[in-house]
Amino acid sequence: MDTAPHYAVVTAAPAAFDATVEALKAALAAQGFGIMCEIDVSGTLKKKLDADTPRTLILGACNPHLALRAVTAAPDIATLLPCNVVVRQQGEQVEIAMVNPVMMAMLIRHPEVDAVATEADQRLRAAINAVING
Repeated sequence: MDTAPHYAVVTAAPAAFDATVEALKAALAAQGFGIMCEIDVSGTLKKKLDADTPRTLILGACNPHLALRAVTAAPDIATLLPCNVVVRQQGEQVEIAMVNPVMMAMLIRHPEVDAVATEADQRLRAAINAVING
């Protein structure tokens, strides 16, 4: 996985867009994440601005156990939830991008939030690796 820029982790997906989305949802569920929301970025930009942009879908993923630990330790961290995982079309290639929870935790500077962010990062990466490695 590519880690630049530091606030996001980006990697190429081995399948078409729709298949990647479905595989990613299943892999996230296996890591304890539910999808709280789906945002069709490209569809919204087309509808609101008549702008043609590459197909982009944001999955708002949340692991309830991790979220509870985080908001208990630092209630304002709720402004950074859920963890966004993006599937986007880049020409012929499909990419998966995820927020880097460890970098986001640096904004809070709280030991429990750091621990939660580390676990969230590991679980999100495991889900993405499951999609990449089939």
